[in-house]
Amino acid sequence: MYSAAVELDLGYLGQFVGMRFNDLVLEKARAEGYGDLRYSHGYVVQHLIEGPKKVTELADLLGVSQQAASKSVAELVELGYLTSTVSADRRAREVALSERGRTALARARKTRAKIEQKLLAKHGAELVRAKALLAAVLEELGGAEVVRARRVREPR
Repeated sequence: MYSAAVELDLGYLGQFVGMRFNDLVLEKARAEGYGDLRYSHGYVVQHLIEGPKKVTELADLLGVSQQAASKSVAELVELGYLTSTVSADRRAREVALSERGRTALARARKTRAKIEQKLLAKHGAELVRAKALLAAVLEELGGAEVVRARRVREPR
């Protein structure tokens, strides 16, 4: 099947595929009762998957000011996706995924897997080769380490 999309350069095509994929995940999340989630929340969540972080550490990982990180954290705490506690040294606050946050993350991952399974069923080995090629291009362009280290920053 030919479409005008094939005329796009690789960067835009990859970006638009990712954006559409994320849109589908958010649509499913909203249908499952997580209507207050936004794409930008994922940039905070990625840093909390492995455990709690201090807000200052989170700000550094996100590449934003402590005030900006605090604002995002406050919003996600209010929505019930994060918990915020005083750190052991009582000088800082630590944030972590709440039960609701972990459940939303698990559901999003499940949705992503289902979308990919559907695409694999339709495109098979061709999709596997396309993924391998995109991974190789990411590596060649110097972006793979950022992904491996979960240091992907929100586009500006």
